[in-house]
Amino acid sequence: MAALEKHFTPQELGKLWGFSPDTIRNIFKNTPGVLRVAGPPRRFKREYISVRIPESVAQRRHAELHGRPTT
Repeated sequence: MAALEKHFTPQELGKLWGFSPDTIRNIFKNTPGVLRVAGPPRRFKREYISVRIPESVAQRRHAELHGRPTT
């Protein structure tokens, strides 16, 4: 079940892959399956969005970036 699999923060995945959290956010910006949760709207402040990347999505994207076929 996908809901029970490991989910990475951009910081965790950045450490594993050797990239900054901002680079990880850019890599997964429009990737289907990535969880994005916005906090409540705040007046005069920017919106904060929490990102969690499921392990299966990270593996698939890693293979795509390396030019390997995904199964």
